[in-house]
Amino acid sequence: MPGGARIRPTILTSVALACGDDRPGLTDAAAAALELIHCASLVHDDLPCFDDAGERRGKPSVHRAFSEPLAVLTGDSLIVAAFETLARAAVADPARGVELVGILAQRTGMPGGICAGQGWESEARVDLAAYHRAKTGALFVAATQMGAVAAGQEAEPWEELGARIGEAFQVADDLRDALGTPDHLGKPAGQDDRHGRPNAVSALGIDGAMGRLRDILGGAIASIPSCPGEAMLAQLVTRYAQKLVPVSILHPGE
Repeated sequence: MPGGARIRPTILTSVALACGDDRPGLTDAAAAALELIHCASLVHDDLPCFDDAGERRGKPSVHRAFSEPLAVLTGDSLIVAAFETLARAAVADPARGVELVGILAQRTGMPGGICAGQGWESEARVDLAAYHRAKTGALFVAATQMGAVAAGQEAEPWEELGARIGEAFQVADDLRDALGTPDHLGKPAGQDDRHGRPNAVSALGIDGAMGRLRDILGGAIASIPSCPGEAMLAQLVTRYAQKLVPVSILHPGE
């Protein structure tokens, strides 16, 4: 139990509940698979060839604790475990299962998944919006779309909500990285500046990034598709917004 907020599977299950959730076993498998992919990305992100981070969630990162080769293999194995988890659950509804596999694969790989987002960090010139959509937004889009599909609904109407939540999370993460401390974050701070990575704070400034975050979250609530649990989802997004950038980071001592 490595810690972490498990935001993506929470969003996935919340969307499924809002849409009726008539296959809860499939929903659970989708949520677990999504979190496995996220954890794999963290293990790989921390490697010396990318962020070279020695700490994650207040503990030594995998490569620091167990070696770089084992960290690469750990990330790879987590990706395989994600798709194995979906495959096992797909017998409950093969059509939905196949669609869930397709969404997760699309949002993990190239050209628009988290692998593409990592690739942007190797480019000399970066499209910040495209970088955010792939690096962070992809798995949030997977969360909303997979939740809908697990409950028997169409994926497409849920893309905008996932994209907006993902962009909000990335802008907030840029603010935390710029303003937080390792004690607050459970990982090294100032990584964007240290590695010269594109980020909302360098592009917009602190006040501009905060304003952008508010605009994105307002649009996220407005983009929730019509469903039985629409009001519940709006409340979830509001609560989520309040936790994105803790007051203790923006205003130390309060």
